[in-house]
Amino acid sequence: MNLKQLSHMLSLSQTTVSRALNGYPEVNEETRRRVMDAAKRHGYRPNPSARRLATGKSGMIGYVLPTGNAVDIDPHFVEFLSGLGDYARSHELDLVLSPADADDQETTYRRIVANRQVDAVYISSPRPADRRLALVNTLGIPFIVHGRSEGFDFDYPYLDIDNEGAFHEAARLLVQLGHQRLALINGDDRETFAIHRERGVRRALAASGLTLGERHICSLTMTEENGYRAARRLLEESEAPTAIVCSSLIMALGVVRAVRDLGLTIPGDLSLIAHDDVFPWLRPENFPVPLSTTRSSIRLAGARVAERLAARISGLEEGARGEVWPVDLVVRGSVAGAPA
Repeated sequence: MNLKQLSHMLSLSQTTVSRALNGYPEVNEETRRRVMDAAKRHGYRPNPSARRLATGKSGMIGYVLPTGNAVDIDPHFVEFLSGLGDYARSHELDLVLSPADADDQETTYRRIVANRQVDAVYISSPRPADRRLALVNTLGIPFIVHGRSEGFDFDYPYLDIDNEGAFHEAARLLVQLGHQRLALINGDDRETFAIHRERGVRRALAASGLTLGERHICSLTMTEENGYRAARRLLEESEAPTAIVCSSLIMALGVVRAVRDLGLTIPGDLSLIAHDDVFPWLRPENFPVPLSTTRSSIRLAGARVAERLAARISGLEEGARGEVWPVDLVVRGSVAGAPA
């Protein structure tokens, strides 16, 4: 079925059907839904070249993928991408990955915008005063940041979770349980999410007159092996922590292994809380001792970023709106009162 046939069947003009399929805001929601349902029912697929000529849009979302020996594609990124891809697929959008030198991503952003390869881009893993964000804000292309940056004198659209609030609540619970020696096994502290998580822990401790010692902070790429090594170092100190807050379930796997290898127990010797990005293949309740977590789905975040990008492409969303999701604290068997 082509556009002309679909339009005739619906008794609508080809222009109206085309605008409904491409998300133009002047088409009312009832008409849009009717057109989308008919297109799906009859297997209509717009011709990409014709759509680009008619609308000036490619139907593509772009992501600049840093590459090189120092770059790891971790499961957090893959899970986010799955959510983004689920939404894009169901809304006739494609995702374009453009590889770039990790130290010079700006050149690739300039190229894909100049060539009009994509309609919008998203930026992930932002750092304070992130150069990518500063550049894209000047290039005139719709964008969303997954996470937040700091140090700019302009606002920008983003989606983030309340990292500081989540880790504040986790640390506050541990303090309430009598723990005075807390440690934080964090992600890369060059990235804003990790900075916010450390702030949350420090704020909770300060409220009770406690501090987070520099020897009790580990900032690492979030892998199982790094979690293991960090926990071994912390737990073999003379003033070992009685509780650890960990930035990832994947790192928590390593912490649990280190506790076992040292002949310790959770929660008898160590209370443990980790952040759960809701991986379908790694569930906190299936740990040897069900793991307490701060919980927010990174897959749902990916879908929401795609949804907002689609809205920005079609003109349904404008401006520099930030969106911060609250994070649940789920208490399970891995926390207890501080050991005597």
